[in-house]
Amino acid sequence: MPPARRVAVLTCMDARLHPEQFLGLDFGDAHLIRNAGGRASDDAIRSLVISQRLLGTDEVIVIHHTDCGMLTFSNEDLVRKVGEDLGADASAWDFLPFSDLEASVLDDVETLRRSPLIPSDTPIGGAVYDVEAGKLHEVTRK
Repeated sequence: MPPARRVAVLTCMDARLHPEQFLGLDFGDAHLIRNAGGRASDDAIRSLVISQRLLGTDEVIVIHHTDCGMLTFSNEDLVRKVGEDLGADASAWDFLPFSDLEASVLDDVETLRRSPLIPSDTPIGGAVYDVEAGKLHEVTRK
């Protein structure tokens, strides 16, 4: 069934986040797409296309958060760890870490706006959730 508010939220998989609570959503109000960092990865875009084209959402909100683990490593760090732990070569992967929280939100909003799979008239907003304060603040280009 289509979500009642016709919105899709792309956010982090961090267990401390309860987007339904901090967005005031009820069961069935929105699609929640979660991955490491809440990044606009190919798979997140795949989910958004299905959400929009088949289930009627017409707005997207990208939400990252303070104290995110994605701020703590680089691709090189994780490639090295995968190699040490598993003996596998992960050098072809971009794990999409970031060093600037607000810039990462703006980058993901821009990625979605540039995607030919997301209609150009789709409202796409970005925000940061402060896990300690329990507050959400909008992020916009200055």
